[in-house]
Amino acid sequence: MKRLFTSESVTEGHPDKLCDYISDSILDEYFKLDPYSRVACETVAGKGQILITGEITSNAEVNIENIVRNAIKEVGFDNESTDIDYRTCKVLLNISKQSSDIALGVDKSLEQKQGLRENSEGAGDQGMMFGFATDETEEYMPMPICLAHKLSKRLTQVRKEHIIDYIRPDGKVQVTVEYEKGEPKRIDTIVISTQHKENIELEQLKNDIKEYVIKPIVSEKLLDNNTKYYINPTGRFVIGGPLGDSGLTGRKIIVDTYGGYSRHGGGAFSGKDPTKVDRSAAYMARYIAKNIVANKLAKKCEIQLSYAIGVAKPISIYIDTFGTGKISDTEIVKKVNNTFNLTPKGIIETLDLRKPIYRKTTNYGHFGKTDLPWEQIIKLV
Repeated sequence: MKRLFTSESVTEGHPDKLCDYISDSILDEYFKLDPYSRVACETVAGKGQILITGEITSNAEVNIENIVRNAIKEVGFDNESTDIDYRTCKVLLNISKQSSDIALGVDKSLEQKQGLRENSEGAGDQGMMFGFATDETEEYMPMPICLAHKLSKRLTQVRKEHIIDYIRPDGKVQVTVEYEKGEPKRIDTIVISTQHKENIELEQLKNDIKEYVIKPIVSEKLLDNNTKYYINPTGRFVIGGPLGDSGLTGRKIIVDTYGGYSRHGGGAFSGKDPTKVDRSAAYMARYIAKNIVANKLAKKCEIQLSYAIGVAKPISIYIDTFGTGKISDTEIVKKVNNTFNLTPKGIIETLDLRKPIYRKTTNYGHFGKTDLPWEQIIKLV
């Protein structure tokens, strides 16, 4: 049976991703100075204006406005008439400290209060987090999102290296893969929309995107005469970034994870320190799922972890290998329980999450990058 599956990625100039990058830049700056900072930082971007709001408790003193302007500059926005200018935009701050009610549960878990566990932090929120891995790509990621990220990253690269010198930071990529009997066979459709400077011929843009973006990334084996290309299908994309659309931290959660191929618990990542299990437990779930597949216990694996605020141990662990497991899913759950410490403190220590590593997670997916700790492969006994 044949089926089509589509995933999307966006460039770092997409207004939502700009907000994610600003939030993670603030988080990293606090972690450089105080690795025990509590940060839940949201960014809102609109016409000529950036709002930073949320809760931060830290011993560090950080110039947030400078971080915001530098982040916008790094992305490449310098024109208020087409997107936003890092030099002239307004930066508004609305920051408070972490709620004392939340801190009660994070500082000391329910298990520690009951004398069942020593020096144990509780989860910073309730919720469920999913991790996923598949052997259909070398990154152990689904092919549609894997290719979409590579194309959007290449779109940024050709802009920054002036290979295509007339495109601007905002852009989107969509890839549709045809599967046959559960295996990826070919690319059915590629959609790329990129912001560009005024007075650029659409035909030139289409030719340049095919030659310098698609051709270096996508294997010819996956393309055929029936593959469809939609490049700037509206014909014009000059106004972009926060001028074209408002931006908000945490609005690209499917782009950040598995492109819709796996389920999602609903929690966003960027701007949150690792006591927030929305982020850290999702990283741990990916770590576990990837190692289950990399150790050939299954060809495909999805894991769900669920937590209650203030409680250290997960409320539930669910694993589904979709009939591809070499041992039963129940046996894999036992192996996970015996191998991994799934408390917030255990996750932070296992993955070494109190470091300023979060800016490099923001763009082109939080998973599939080999230099991140939750992507490392270990031997499962």
